[in-house]
Amino acid sequence: MLLEELFDQLELQYQKELPFVAYNKPNDTKIHTFFQKNNDLHISTNLSESGFVFAPFDDQNDTVVMRVEDCIQNVADLDISEGIKVAPSSDLENETSKKKHLDLVKKAVDAILEQKLRKVVLSRVEEVEVSDENPMTLFQSLLELYPSAFVYIWFHPKVGLWLGATPETLLKLHGLQFQTMALAGTQLFKSEETIKWDSKNKEEQEIVTNYIVSVLEPYTSKIAISTAKTIRAGALCHLQSEISGLLKAGRTKQVIQALHPTPAVCGMPKDISKEFILNNEFYDREFYTGFLGELNMHQIQSRNTNRRNIENNAYTSRRTVSDLFVNLRCMQLKKGKALVYVGGGITKDSIPEQEWEETVNKSQTIKKILACDFHL
Repeated sequence: MLLEELFDQLELQYQKELPFVAYNKPNDTKIHTFFQKNNDLHISTNLSESGFVFAPFDDQNDTVVMRVEDCIQNVADLDISEGIKVAPSSDLENETSKKKHLDLVKKAVDAILEQKLRKVVLSRVEEVEVSDENPMTLFQSLLELYPSAFVYIWFHPKVGLWLGATPETLLKLHGLQFQTMALAGTQLFKSEETIKWDSKNKEEQEIVTNYIVSVLEPYTSKIAISTAKTIRAGALCHLQSEISGLLKAGRTKQVIQALHPTPAVCGMPKDISKEFILNNEFYDREFYTGFLGELNMHQIQSRNTNRRNIENNAYTSRRTVSDLFVNLRCMQLKKGKALVYVGGGITKDSIPEQEWEETVNKSQTIKKILACDFHL
């Protein structure tokens, strides 16, 4: 399918108020879509469905799934040739919002010093006027700006409209082979030579890595950890360690539940930090810092790639594949406004003013597409 045809279908689906999702995986050249045939709302009860899943931060709330059997799937080649122009953001800081966030960070640092928790991730939401901005245009802008992220637009008339460009994998599963990551630490990218990580960011990365390994070990038969490295996500850099290995059979649901929410979006100990967030943040995160992606998709693979060998080609393997991402760097479009979500990890060494600046930097990563002039 041509890219232009795919966007025409997205626009038509949106006008009909029918659920859909379109997404581009990191460094991929394809856009995948699920077009649901009706507006029914399907809730996942045990993460056993096959389809595209959209889960909230708080697992006490409903996880939405667009099931394969209810959808038409399409794929198009991604070829955005003309690009976009990005205008600089110039909005003024909201002093009330800033004071609330500074006070919240101070409260979290005090709780950490009192050894009530070790790390907590605090977030906030900004409202940006978008007038009659076409969401498909915003999606196109995200595709152009963030080729190394998981870029998506998701819509359900009974839930809402979300877009994002997240750099963080929650879990990749190919049969029993798994891959996840520990992602922490943030700084503005200036040049390769200027990247240096302070003790606060290094400690945060170590906390995240160690925690993820500890929660995975009961469900794995083999596990390996890479050395932490710097990765770039738009104008920002993060520390990342890759974690991979083999799961024990039948443990997919338990692993997802063990990982979500990750220390990178919640904290640790998980239950205590989550309780702190729910009791002290000034809003409902909804699907921000939840997870989304392909769940339990069936992939058929030939055991022999030689097309001439017809007999051996009869032997094929079928495996279940999941590709899930943490919902970071995202926005929700609602009543003429874009709700932009940002946050950062708090440890005992956190300085409130610096934590505020980190959220400002992160907000620019997603907010700048609202000032884009895009031409397909």
